[in-house]
Amino acid sequence: MAQRLGVDTGGTFTDFVWLGADGRTQIHKQLSTPQDPSEAILSGMAGMDVPETAVIVHGSTVATNALLERKGARTALITTRGFADVLAIGRQNRPDIYALVPRKPPPLVPAAWRLEVAERVAADGSVLHPLDLADLPAIWQTLQAEQIESVAICLLFSFLQPQHEQQIRDFLQEQAGDALFLSLSSDILPEYREYERTATTVINAYVAPLMTRYLRRLAAGVQPRRLSVMQSNGGIISAETAGSEAARTVLSGPAGGVVGARFVAEQAGFPEIITFDMGGTSTDVALCPGRLPTTASGEIAGLPLRLPIIDIHTVGAGGGSIAHVDAGGALQVGPESAGAWPGPACYGRSPKEIGDWRLESVQSLIANLPSPLPTVTDANLVLGRLDADHFLGGTMRLDVTAAREAMHGLAEAMGVADGETAAWGIIQVANANMERAIRRISVERGYDPRRFTLMPFGGAGPLHACEMAENLQIPRVLVPPVPGVLSALGMLVAAPSKDFSQTVMRTVQQWSAADEAWLGQQAAPIAARAIGEMAAEGHEEAALTLSYRLDMRYKGQSHELTVPWVAGDLAVSDLFHAAHEQRYGYRLAEDELLELVTLRVTAVAPVDPPAIQQEPLGKPDASGAVLGEKMVWFGERPYPTSLYSREELRPGHQFSGPAIVFQYDTTVVIPPGWETAVDQFYNLVLQIREPGAEAPG
Repeated sequence: MAQRLGVDTGGTFTDFVWLGADGRTQIHKQLSTPQDPSEAILSGMAGMDVPETAVIVHGSTVATNALLERKGARTALITTRGFADVLAIGRQNRPDIYALVPRKPPPLVPAAWRLEVAERVAADGSVLHPLDLADLPAIWQTLQAEQIESVAICLLFSFLQPQHEQQIRDFLQEQAGDALFLSLSSDILPEYREYERTATTVINAYVAPLMTRYLRRLAAGVQPRRLSVMQSNGGIISAETAGSEAARTVLSGPAGGVVGARFVAEQAGFPEIITFDMGGTSTDVALCPGRLPTTASGEIAGLPLRLPIIDIHTVGAGGGSIAHVDAGGALQVGPESAGAWPGPACYGRSPKEIGDWRLESVQSLIANLPSPLPTVTDANLVLGRLDADHFLGGTMRLDVTAAREAMHGLAEAMGVADGETAAWGIIQVANANMERAIRRISVERGYDPRRFTLMPFGGAGPLHACEMAENLQIPRVLVPPVPGVLSALGMLVAAPSKDFSQTVMRTVQQWSAADEAWLGQQAAPIAARAIGEMAAEGHEEAALTLSYRLDMRYKGQSHELTVPWVAGDLAVSDLFHAAHEQRYGYRLAEDELLELVTLRVTAVAPVDPPAIQQEPLGKPDASGAVLGEKMVWFGERPYPTSLYSREELRPGHQFSGPAIVFQYDTTVVIPPGWETAVDQFYNLVLQIREPGAEAPG
């Protein structure tokens, strides 16, 4: 088995999971270095003594942060004459329907850098007007004068006829060589919908130079070890591909968490899960109905990203989320975060030491808050849910006095009696924000959360999971052995993969053998490209698995649903009708006209997942893992609460809440009325005690 290191860069901590030759894992956490994420990675690797033969799989936030902070490359757009304002016009969507003066985020490319060429391709792919090459020298002069670093090339209907985009690319490469980054929509997203295709290509051009430079620097630092990068779709690609197709990595860290959670949950016998990844800055949730939930209609920083990604919903609620009282007197928690630096008040740093890498919105908020900053982590510490001496396995001591001071200042602003009341208010507001996120991916999409198991991870997820599950009537919580670094573990589980797509546009009534044959012809060149690009990354064709999916809709609809397609299976229309009924609650007649919109191909290479430690269930007595007892707040009063060491818990152990379980990478909070059992894989299985049932242990 190859030795691999999974590295997930988060807003507060950088997480490491090492998979050795014997299949055993080792974990490590290190404070992130937002000014240069590679510093924390290289420092952590030095401390873990990673051998030179290892493979590094990295989940990066470079592309994400560049978009959130609008600190990408100087990017220009070259498009068909008359279409330079596609980015500015966008769609008619209004995310905030109550805003009296709605404000759309400004385009990543300003008007002066949106350049046009004379050419025109028709909707059937025929060339109406050949590209006027005489336009290109003037465009090159503009790019030079404006010191443009990266260019997005997106022409009308180029997904049917890419020749004009390729001609522009060839000209600019002759002039600039490798000094100019070029992104072609016919390579990045050969699909219809002009705005989404343009926006996605621009996103790639905007972040590719930063990602390329960062990965080159990191690759040089980890040499001679091979570096791979996690994609937003749950697969991994080479560092070189991740640099040129950086838009595929904007959700790489959260995607790793979902992959890792599903791997552990399936081993434990719970295929249907809701993942709950709460870190220092944000919370990511996803619903896995027995499979990875993927979508091709994502969004990042208010911009459409039409690339295959794991369907993750993110809210600004994390351990570092800052609590404050707004102008109306209401308690707000997040989305601003204290991050890794200065971090929560209990980290013992002054917010005035904050660096210029921070977002202006956070700086503005901090300027109006007392020092130290009150955060969700401080609230958990004041309520006794975190312990100053057991944080990060005792390697980092928390400052209880600073946390209480922060809560006292917030209590005065709220007009409540004490810091504990203010802290409990923070927990309630943060939980409500995260519960809304789970309802959005479950109830609003036709799924009953009571059918699922909640799987918390991230450094803060297990602190909040039980109360959230109870409020949402989720019957079970599954806490994996290493929840605080599960995203990094997911990177060791993820397989090398690449996604490809092509708009096909065909109307069908009843799926027939003729439709099947036609689609096979459309799929052949896409499959050949998939095999070729995977071969370029070192994966043999014989080892690859190719899967096919179709975006379909009823004729007249404007949005599609994706269903699997297996060659020779004539039940595709039935799959679509069923998917439509599950999502929207109804289906049309079987002979209703359908449209095949986009064909998708995924190529996957095999991977050896890490071995999951397991042993037979033993006796239920968990008294040997008890560390002591202390008072911990649940609801509006403290309870005597047993303290357990996760390292001493063994399969078969059982105990009841209230309890706190300490481990290196997180703390698990088990409220009164909850039962805990340790399964054969060392997972904690938490369930609400049935009325009248006797408490275990």
